[in-house]
Amino acid sequence: MNAAAERAGLRVVDNPDDAALALVDLTAPGCGPAVVELLTSLNGPHLTLLALVSPDPRGFAAVDTLRPTDILTHQGLPHELTWRLQRAAERHREREEQARSQTDLALLLELTADYAESSDVEALLHGVTRRLAEQLDIARATLVMLGGGADEGIIVAASDDPGLKDLRIDLARYPEIREVVRTGKPVVMQEAATHPLLGDLERRAVAARGIHAIAALPLPIRGEVRGVLLLRAAGRRRAFSAREIDFLTTVAHATAVALRSASVLQSVQTARLAAEEKAASFKPYQLFFAHVSEGVAILDDKAGVLSLNPSGAQMLDTTANEARGKHLNQITQPLDEGVLMELVTSASRGEARSGVDVVVRTPAGRCLTLSMSAAPLRDEDAATILSFRDVTHARKLEDELRNTKDFLERLIDSSVDAIIAADLKGRIILFNKGAEAMCGYTAAEAQEKLTVLQLYPPGVAQRVMAQLRSPELGGRGRLSLIRQELMHRSGERVPVNMTASIVYEGGRESFSVGIFTDLRDRVQLERKLSDVETRLEESEKSAVIVALAGTAAHELNQPLTSVMGYAELLKRKLKEDDFAWRPVDIIYREAERMAEIVRKIGKITRYETKSYVGAQQILDLDKATSHEE
Repeated sequence: MNAAAERAGLRVVDNPDDAALALVDLTAPGCGPAVVELLTSLNGPHLTLLALVSPDPRGFAAVDTLRPTDILTHQGLPHELTWRLQRAAERHREREEQARSQTDLALLLELTADYAESSDVEALLHGVTRRLAEQLDIARATLVMLGGGADEGIIVAASDDPGLKDLRIDLARYPEIREVVRTGKPVVMQEAATHPLLGDLERRAVAARGIHAIAALPLPIRGEVRGVLLLRAAGRRRAFSAREIDFLTTVAHATAVALRSASVLQSVQTARLAAEEKAASFKPYQLFFAHVSEGVAILDDKAGVLSLNPSGAQMLDTTANEARGKHLNQITQPLDEGVLMELVTSASRGEARSGVDVVVRTPAGRCLTLSMSAAPLRDEDAATILSFRDVTHARKLEDELRNTKDFLERLIDSSVDAIIAADLKGRIILFNKGAEAMCGYTAAEAQEKLTVLQLYPPGVAQRVMAQLRSPELGGRGRLSLIRQELMHRSGERVPVNMTASIVYEGGRESFSVGIFTDLRDRVQLERKLSDVETRLEESEKSAVIVALAGTAAHELNQPLTSVMGYAELLKRKLKEDDFAWRPVDIIYREAERMAEIVRKIGKITRYETKSYVGAQQILDLDKATSHEE
């Protein structure tokens, strides 16, 4: 586990409150209490779960209540754990990023609402800086307006002091503010204590206060920088992310708009009253859509809600009165604001769109997937009619089915054995990685160009189907383990063990599937074993011959010695012209020849034969002893 986490770029921690991902082993005996304790911990709702289960129906059923992000089995651990940890970490980071973006959007909506409703500008600006400091966990947020002189600034609000206002400062001590005024762009100093924009005096001051990073955002009013939103990070906060800078830039622009003139507040209130008057003119639409099961909202040209039917209000955990006059984003809080706005913008241009999935979060905290459709509404006040229905459960089932399909495909492709399926016309519909390695074709080639007949020697495919339909070899529709051959792309015949079955749908044959185990290595091993057995038999024969030859030589030497001795004595007593001398001489010479044969028999060390009469074989003494000479 530690090695896989390290390869995935993750670190294993002991405290669950420090974790982002958790791998729970549901195969461990008595794991239930530990899993419950983990899920009910303070960090439990924020954890991304992976579950290790046993590869059987009971194992997969055990994860129903946990709803993990991903599951795996012990069989997949060596190959899949690192990959799945990486994917889970990516999904967790995406979810965290979405959550942070949602928090930023919520704060931005709150600030926008405060800008529209508050009449106390001083309290409003302090509230803005205080909320930014709290949400970003920074040391201080300050609003600085430019004074009458080029080097003079006025602090109008600070997050850490509600009474601080109208404090004049010398901009010569704030080069980051001067840079923002000069360029009109944000200035971010991640390593403030060493940043080249600051002088030696400013660097020492920053280091003494423990400030790690500084961000300065322009407040543009009528095309000119009239103020700066200044933020300083200290303590645990080390830097500002790109997302946070984008968010702060938006806040700065919204603040600049609110500060443009004192008449803005009155203008906003007037606009709200106008929106309410528009909503009253749409009462006929409300009556018409009151009993529609889908949510229906009527929007103005700026995506403000003029009317929301009861089904839509219930779906979004709000009321029609609460939604009226608010921006569509404010009541739906979409995770991807761009998708929703593109849908509404298309409708306002006269283009009808339908079936667009948008993930939203209701005020009650429910996360829903809504299938939305938008169309232009030809009316002097209304611009768009938006309908939506809750497809959360359907999309969840689709995701589960897709994940199951992906899992089964990976499982089939990871099999070493070849798995091949074909329809009743012989067209190949499944050809896994094992089949590619065994037959030499890619899956695409097999499915596009081949039939199952081409994967067997002539006539074998028909015989296999006949065996499948026969009750003799495993029952109807099933074929027990048999040895068969497949044809490789090169023409080589590949010996295999195979099992097969016919898949039925409604009692009718739908397709057949076979599983093939490559026996080439096994056949080669069997051949080697046969050769070894043959050599062993020859060795045993040689050992028997050598032992027999030694015994025979030993037993024959004694009588031959006696025969030769007596024959030699007789030759000495006889003269060459005696009648008996010649027979005795023949006996002596033949005994010597027999002694030479016995000597060769005693030197036999291997089994060598030669033809004798017909097909008969006898021992070849010369070859059997030649290596000794």
